[in-house]
Amino acid sequence: MAPGTDLSRRERAPLSRERVLAEAVALADEAGMGSLTMRRLADRLHVEPMSLYYHVAGKDEILDGMVDLVFGEVELPLADAEWKTAMRDRAASARDALRRHPWAIGLMDSRLNAGPATLRHHDAIIGCLRGAGFSIELAAHAISAIDSYLYGFAMQELSLPFSSPEETAEMAVTFLEQFPAQAFPHLAELTTQHVLQPGYDYGDEFEFGLNLILDGLEQGRARQRKTR
Repeated sequence: MAPGTDLSRRERAPLSRERVLAEAVALADEAGMGSLTMRRLADRLHVEPMSLYYHVAGKDEILDGMVDLVFGEVELPLADAEWKTAMRDRAASARDALRRHPWAIGLMDSRLNAGPATLRHHDAIIGCLRGAGFSIELAAHAISAIDSYLYGFAMQELSLPFSSPEETAEMAVTFLEQFPAQAFPHLAELTTQHVLQPGYDYGDEFEFGLNLILDGLEQGRARQRKTR
């Protein structure tokens, strides 16, 4: 295939809402939400900015559509899935999607016009919990607890000054050099006996915290059954 053929095909592809949204996601992934303007999006699509308005009403519709595309990437529970497994798999899938699209963290639950993938996502999660015997109230509590942890962890993870176990170890060594261990013994202990141990990966904290939440919800479900 000749160089530039793929690009030429994209340039010749007819403009559509789906293509506008996909390119908007790609732009935000590459350069952040601050880069997303109608002018810059049109330039990437090799069209005039006014051409975009034949397919989307404006930037708000683009943001709604982008969020819906991200929700569409998240694994949904199977109809017969055990609820804790389903919630764990869904949380892991959502975390992966947020790492691919860091800009989405602040938008996932802030848009007023939910798209079809967003609606399917939330309906499937509620359905899984209700099918497992959760009351409506407990299901609402479960979603709030899981999602607060999920989004909070994803945001913290993205803000850390390291992204691999190797970088973590380097940062920990530098950290130790910046303060006297005798003055801050607990920090020194945590760093040397935990963070600097072979195999340490901050990302592993996600599953530990998620399991605490799921175990707590299991206890809540058990108490609910006893009161019926």
